[in-house]
Amino acid sequence: MFESHTHVITANAERLTKRLSNHWRHKFPVETDSKGAEIKLPIGVCGLQSVDGGLGVRVQAAEEDQLERLQTVVADHLQRMAGDEALTFAWS
Repeated sequence: MFESHTHVITANAERLTKRLSNHWRHKFPVETDSKGAEIKLPIGVCGLQSVDGGLGVRVQAAEEDQLERLQTVVADHLQRMAGDEALTFAWS
């Protein structure tokens, strides 16, 4: 299993989590709680959690190339959900 994570600085972590969860809910299994969400996509799993000063994002995939694709998909979708707010993703 391959995994990476990033901390996205935003004042809207809860709103981004809710918007992305609702966006993907009709296609993929989504579990939410008071701290965040877990979204199970065909290429892997995305975890979102509100943390001090932003949003913690964790992605997991079975293959390295799937992990890279998942990072791109999640980052692109979160940026769209953020609208005019510029988000920065530094995966590690």
